[in-house]
Amino acid sequence: MKTLLTIATLLAMALFVQFVNAQEDLNNDKIEKLKAQKEVLITAEKEALKKEVEAINQRLDNNEITIEEAQKLKEEAAKVHALNIENGMAILDNRIALLERNGTELLGTDTNKVTIGLGAKDYDDGDVLFGINIKRANDDDEVKYDRRTSSNLVLAFGLNNTIVDGQSLDDSDYKILGSRFFEIGWVWNTRVFKNSNFLRLKYGISYTSNGLKPTDNRYFVDNGDQTDLEEFPFNLSKSKFRMDNIVVPVHFEFGPSKVVKTDKSIRYYTARKFRMGLGGYLGANISTRQKLKYRENGNRIKDKIKRDYNTSDLIYGLSTYIGFGDMSLYLKYDLSPVFKDAEIEQNNVSLGLRFDL
Repeated sequence: MKTLLTIATLLAMALFVQFVNAQEDLNNDKIEKLKAQKEVLITAEKEALKKEVEAINQRLDNNEITIEEAQKLKEEAAKVHALNIENGMAILDNRIALLERNGTELLGTDTNKVTIGLGAKDYDDGDVLFGINIKRANDDDEVKYDRRTSSNLVLAFGLNNTIVDGQSLDDSDYKILGSRFFEIGWVWNTRVFKNSNFLRLKYGISYTSNGLKPTDNRYFVDNGDQTDLEEFPFNLSKSKFRMDNIVVPVHFEFGPSKVVKTDKSIRYYTARKFRMGLGGYLGANISTRQKLKYRENGNRIKDKIKRDYNTSDLIYGLSTYIGFGDMSLYLKYDLSPVFKDAEIEQNNVSLGLRFDL
């Protein structure tokens, strides 16, 4: 199981590195496009100034203004378009700097919509200049992003066992297929960055149940501060040990999203997309019980014993999941031991399927 844990961790790290490299390539492409837009900016402003000067000359030819007035208007128009170029270049340089420094344009104001005042009248509201939507100063429309936080039900189940230092699962004291875990909970999903969904923080609360079925007709016996496996005096048809916990799981989730943009909104969808989560959990043991079924003197007997069994009160560990869409492969490992102060430390490990519904 340690090997499986290592493989899953390495796979998650490799996928994360691949995702980061893809994000870097995308950022480099954005930077090159922004640099190219500088030339577009200069050309557009020069063309706008040329048209404005032609209009002034036409007014001069029609004797609507004097030579002195025409010269003054031309100087004012030249200043306006020079400032437009200066401000536009500053905007582009800042966007490039944000991408180069942070890998994203998430700092400051919304860079997808910039309000600027153009002296030339040749541009209509909504036209695009050097990658920036031109909005008049009195236009207060804003892009409405997805809700920053959403929530969903989590359901997980699979195989459960323990890891003992120096012991393989083949030598486990518990049945491989008979020992299982179950989890149900509610999680909240928050975008870490306001205008990007590539990194999410998932956190919530879950009920977990970890079951162990001892091998060789054995059951758990509470011997003071130690809990031991001992052979049962009768033939057991069932021997199951169960620990119920309430935990708070926290994961950083990575993965692409489908982006749907309109004039008024941007929406992110993760359905049928790859996802990977890395994190852990912290909680408390709320119940420990043992169920035994056997025959004694021809009578069927069912014993349900609820007691402490020296199990750890504080539960904490690491967990990861990797999958596609709503279903993921789920791995959990308790850093807290199953039994406190045990002579041989055992740590619970679970492997199964997780559904984010």
